Amino acid sequence: MYGSATVVEGSMTQGAGQGPAMRTDTLRDFRVPVTEPALYAVSTSSGLPGEPPVYGEYPAYYEDGTPNTPPQPGYPPQAPAQRPAVPLQPAGPQQPAQQPPYPDTRLHARPDAEPAHATPHGADEDEQPEGYTPTYRDLPVIGRGALGGPGDTVQVQYVPQEQTAGPGPLYVVGDVHGYLDELVTELHAQGLIDAERRWSAGNARLWFLGDFTDRGPDGIGVIDLVMRLSAEAAAAGGYCKALMGNHELLLIGAKRFGDTPVVSGAGTATFQAAWLLNGGQRTDMERLQDVHLQWMSRLDAAVLEEGHLLLHSDTTAYLDYGDSVEDVNDTIHELLNRGDADITWDLFRKFTKRFAFRDEGTGPAAVRELLDTYGGSRVVHGHSPIPYLLGEVGTEDGDESRGPEAVDGPHVYAEGLAIAMDGGVTMAGKLLVVQLPLSD
Repeated sequence: MYGSATVVEGSMTQGAGQGPAMRTDTLRDFRVPVTEPALYAVSTSSGLPGEPPVYGEYPAYYEDGTPNTPPQPGYPPQAPAQRPAVPLQPAGPQQPAQQPPYPDTRLHARPDAEPAHATPHGADEDEQPEGYTPTYRDLPVIGRGALGGPGDTVQVQYVPQEQTAGPGPLYVVGDVHGYLDELVTELHAQGLIDAERRWSAGNARLWFLGDFTDRGPDGIGVIDLVMRLSAEAAAAGGYCKALMGNHELLLIGAKRFGDTPVVSGAGTATFQAAWLLNGGQRTDMERLQDVHLQWMSRLDAAVLEEGHLLLHSDTTAYLDYGDSVEDVNDTIHELLNRGDADITWDLFRKFTKRFAFRDEGTGPAAVRELLDTYGGSRVVHGHSPIPYLLGEVGTEDGDESRGPEAVDGPHVYAEGLAIAMDGGVTMAGKLLVVQLPLSD
């Protein structure tokens, strides 16, 4: 795919959870080609000449027609029949969350790859296929198994903290992708959690930009931590919230629909195959609980905070879902609640688009279109690793002088209108936790 099928297949095998859960060495996966690579197919179609590819983030077949290593058969296992969902009720600050029965539903994508729908420089994306009060949607509900054992329930320990007038400082977190230890280190360094991994920031506000699982060793551990911090922060007068990324959509789709064929422009594709090809970890699938899926399905896709338009993906595809932040979030939630595999796949496909802001000629205009529609003076996003945006990657001969290790902070670009927050933790880069506003 980047000139070496061997490298891609090796990374895919580890990403598919074939080996032990461990940090995946993906530096060479992130080599930036001289030109944009071809769009990737995740397909079980015949591959007849002239047939357009099925779009995902990684290919089932390479450009020369050779097949990629197929995913393991029979995994993940077939989900039991679904039961009607039970609405979740907010829990008080000192009470464990309610534990209603949850529907069995079915998992999701890999950021180190070029996007399924990366837009070549200067090209129009449309040419490609295509004071806080916890609310019903974003209150964490921690139930059975969420902490690693049956019947576990989070006990939110409320420790009175000195309250200050007005909202606290605003922080954002880039893509985590299962790297729990790195996340804990960075949150502690910013004073957001203590040595016991408890919320210690009072009325501070913390936003995660999505993509919690896949590639790294402990995606479920990351989700559990964020869910617990959400309750603890609310009890302390602050908040910890999260946006929906493309990996959340893939995780939801694979768990709900498994190997059900979906319409993807040509041929067929499945969520299960896409998840395996995009870094899904077997340990995450084994530990995945309905409570995690319920939480993810209620995440918003966009939010406006103090002039910052927070998104997961650097794409203008959000405009397809509404003319306001509220409309976008309501529309995406409504679509997910339909339980339709094709609709969910289309959401995932659009959220994998990238690089709408990168081109010097068209990028600033794309950012302004989003800001003019939804408000704010800057877009803050994850999804596209900063080493990709900068071309700062190591070389095959081991020269890493311009490698992702050099990324030590956010990347401000598109005439200062966009801030990239994915430091490339999956490729030995840095997991970013940053306070806003950010100066250039």
